[in-house]
Amino acid sequence: MCANELPDVNKTPPPVVRGEPVRAADGVFVIPDNRVPLVPNVGIVVGDRAALVVDTGLGPRNGRYVLDRARQLAGDRPLFVTATHFHPEHGFGAQAFKGIATIVGDRAQREELRRKGAGYVDMFKGLGRAIAAELEGVELVEPDLVHDGRLELDLGGHRATLRTVGPAHTASDQTVLIDDRVLFGGDLFETRMFPIAPYFPPHDTDVDGHRWISVLDRLIALGPEVVVPGHGEVTDVSLLREVRDYLDHVRGEAARLRAAGATADEAAATIDRDARARWSTWDNPEWIGFAARAFYDSAR
Repeated sequence: MCANELPDVNKTPPPVVRGEPVRAADGVFVIPDNRVPLVPNVGIVVGDRAALVVDTGLGPRNGRYVLDRARQLAGDRPLFVTATHFHPEHGFGAQAFKGIATIVGDRAQREELRRKGAGYVDMFKGLGRAIAAELEGVELVEPDLVHDGRLELDLGGHRATLRTVGPAHTASDQTVLIDDRVLFGGDLFETRMFPIAPYFPPHDTDVDGHRWISVLDRLIALGPEVVVPGHGEVTDVSLLREVRDYLDHVRGEAARLRAAGATADEAAATIDRDARARWSTWDNPEWIGFAARAFYDSAR
């Protein structure tokens, strides 16, 4: 997990959650990421009896900001908080909620946090001073309430269904579906961005592109009306189809080029060139090569 292999974020704004929650649906609010790297879309779902926060931002300061905004919307209602996956910008603000909210997660995510959390803190700190500053004093917080694949939270007038769907983007991706209408999926999909494939052999090879495509197929079949990506603008189910088509393209090309005798580097370079041209409006093309190598190494 070498920082110099990852996209350069030193020239981007600090990874700080800013702004006010925006209504995405009845009872569902999103603090937009404003397309700032390492800032997630943060969800706040407010029911009559309780509220749920989806993702916390990077580190304790962001976690406190999200907690303040949740309190403004939810008042003194009990709070639940969960993360779509264990990556630092999505779940490493949880310490701000410790003892205040019920932290909810799946068993697989807890295990992945135990295995990789400290390593990811070190890796992210190496990405730049602004990121390291947000991670100063960070504590890895495990869930208070652990589920084994599916959990429903009755918030009062709104129902949140948490499901384990990984391995895909990570070993333990979790989706959050609100009232069968609004889907939070973390980095399983991002708007106008090349999907993040954290493929760092030999340290971290848990990304599963083949299953990722299958997960997207299942999510498309749910027919959500509102789709909240891990990063980028809130949109609709068409985003899931776009991300699925991209991943399927990389999978097919990686298998074809490997069968034709191309090396992993040659395949990645070819796929990178073609994908940049085909999806020319998408950001973060640095991630194309990671996805290409993951599919190349898993090709049969």
